[in-house]
Amino acid sequence: MDLDGYFKEQFAAHAETVSATRDAVAEPFARVVDACVAAVRDGHKVIFFGNGGSAADSQHLAAEFVSRFTKDRVALAGLSLTTDTSALTAIGNDYGYEKVFERQIQALGRAGDVAIGISTSGNSPNVLLGLAAAKEAGITPAGFGGGDGGKMVGLADPLILVPSKVTARIQEMHILIGHMICGAVEQELGLV
Repeated sequence: MDLDGYFKEQFAAHAETVSATRDAVAEPFARVVDACVAAVRDGHKVIFFGNGGSAADSQHLAAEFVSRFTKDRVALAGLSLTTDTSALTAIGNDYGYEKVFERQIQALGRAGDVAIGISTSGNSPNVLLGLAAAKEAGITPAGFGGGDGGKMVGLADPLILVPSKVTARIQEMHILIGHMICGAVEQELGLV
């Protein structure tokens, strides 16, 4: 293996994806920020959910809301639907894994909240059902996806799509964009 070549190739691919993403997502990024600011300002919450690496991202971003991102400030209402193992396993066992986010949205979400479903493919059945439940409940059904957006297109609105088909590159952009949303929400709310 040419370790040096691999190292340089991965950084080059990352940089190329950063550039393409910057050009592609400015408008939906602003819309997600606006929705999150409006929700938090009105006493609502931002709900994150996804599978695997996207589950980790949802937990990470909810923690940034609740704790802090850049500076000490009041806690912001952020929630990850991937952390309650009892709920996840009960719903998975009783209703099927595809229902794990839908049921939690129905139980915990309220009109005026924002639900951010994260799926690199845009085709995760449980994420899609969670977004559909959000939409039905008057919750803004936002999404982070990649490539052509899969089945999230037309369901998640606003939808941030990373223009890549490589899962690792999409996930790298999702956490960058998630961090940017946290920072922008703090600034828009005058907290930093």
